[in-house]
Amino acid sequence: MAHVGYGNKVRKAVFPVVGMGSRFLPATKASPKEMVAVVDKPLIQYAVEEAIDAGITEMIFITGRTNRSIEDHFDKAYEPELYGKTDRLAMAHNIVPKGISCTYIRQTETLGLGHAVATASHLIGNEPFAVILTDDLTCSKKGALRQMVDIYEQNNSAVIAVQKIDGVAISANSAISGVKQRDRMYQLDSIVENPAYADAPSDLGVTGRYIFTPTIFAHLAALQPSARGEYQLTDAIRALLAEEQVLAFEYEGIRYDCGSKLGLLKANIELGLRHHEIGDELRTYLKNELLANL
Repeated sequence: MAHVGYGNKVRKAVFPVVGMGSRFLPATKASPKEMVAVVDKPLIQYAVEEAIDAGITEMIFITGRTNRSIEDHFDKAYEPELYGKTDRLAMAHNIVPKGISCTYIRQTETLGLGHAVATASHLIGNEPFAVILTDDLTCSKKGALRQMVDIYEQNNSAVIAVQKIDGVAISANSAISGVKQRDRMYQLDSIVENPAYADAPSDLGVTGRYIFTPTIFAHLAALQPSARGEYQLTDAIRALLAEEQVLAFEYEGIRYDCGSKLGLLKANIELGLRHHEIGDELRTYLKNELLANL
């Protein structure tokens, strides 16, 4: 049954941005992976723009000691001589539109996704909120998080984004099973982190978008550390299932796994082809030069 104790407006989003980005070394030696660019914007900006499109007005970033550049990125830029063109200056000034707030919480230890989300509890209070993982870049006519907010407002239940993941790649994700409620929506009954391919409960894998009621914080507080000393969000979701309904939603759109080198390259190529400045030139290059020589 849907939990009806909270309001149905999702105004806050938590961005855990404390990962080390070791897969992208040496590129991430001095800059966080969330600042890796896809075409002309860093991953974190795509995530924030998706949140704004979904009606989020309060951005909460969980950062580490190497992530100061994220705070700098969302700060005002007052040096017009660095940008030259007026349109580029306006773009730099308006990265965060008016009416949007950004708050930064320093996580002194990297203790897992569950711990990162829990550090924001004092800023969330008794409200529903989103969690966005920047490794997953989504592309759709109607933003993935906006689709999820609509589902939340209809049901007042936690919502987890899922998509079909082929073959053994499911082992790199959390997999779910659930009872289908209607097209693309399931009532969650189990969630397993990084299952072996043969043991995966389905081919529906969790992709980095969540909407929770504040009930999740009690379960995060009760977590025990894993063998690696981390507090896993998946374990808290599993406990939450005993208390309230959790929905899994297979959103419409494309997901790029930018936590992998191949996924990041795919995102750059495909979003580059859609880019208003370089799309046509890139398409011509791929067809007439690159592919012709393969």
